[in-house]
Amino acid sequence: MSLTPDLVDELSTLTTSLRGALKEYPDFPTPGILFQDILPIFATPSLHASLLRALEIHLTHTFPPTLSPPFAGIDAIIGLEARGFLFGPSLALKLGAAFVPVGYKKEYGEDFFEMQKGAVKKGSRVVIVDDIIATGGSAEAAEVLVNMCGGTVVEFCFLMELEFLKGREKLGAPVFTLLTWQEEERGEGVV
Repeated sequence: MSLTPDLVDELSTLTTSLRGALKEYPDFPTPGILFQDILPIFATPSLHASLLRALEIHLTHTFPPTLSPPFAGIDAIIGLEARGFLFGPSLALKLGAAFVPVGYKKEYGEDFFEMQKGAVKKGSRVVIVDDIIATGGSAEAAEVLVNMCGGTVVEFCFLMELEFLKGREKLGAPVFTLLTWQEEERGEGVV
């Protein structure tokens, strides 16, 4: 389903204001990296609302509710620790979906991703959200957890993407990114 011209205009206005709110820190955390800070979006209630509205527009038009199974366009939003926890619950609430946090911990040099048992029901249609996709490892780990529970990841949704790292190539569902930068556009890495 394509967006109406009014929604295209609204989405364009929202993404422009969100992009303008990002704070840039050159050479952080290392020389040659331009760090894009998303936290100013959450410090301003109107920007936080704009972020939720932009994602809501995309998701409700990509996965509209239907009169036949699956009835809900999306059954669950999975937020990746930690920044996916900032907007995942509010987005799930707007969409009438469950929110499921996926936690991360490191023990003895190994990475572990975990979620509550039974949080994703068999047959659930799931969107995985986070602030940024870089290498795709965290999102891929969450996708494995969803598949183990019998759910289906229908999309990955990120605020930003480091396209030059090709993280989306690891993922088994479409990727939507609200704001993107190319390494070549800025002449430096962007985080």
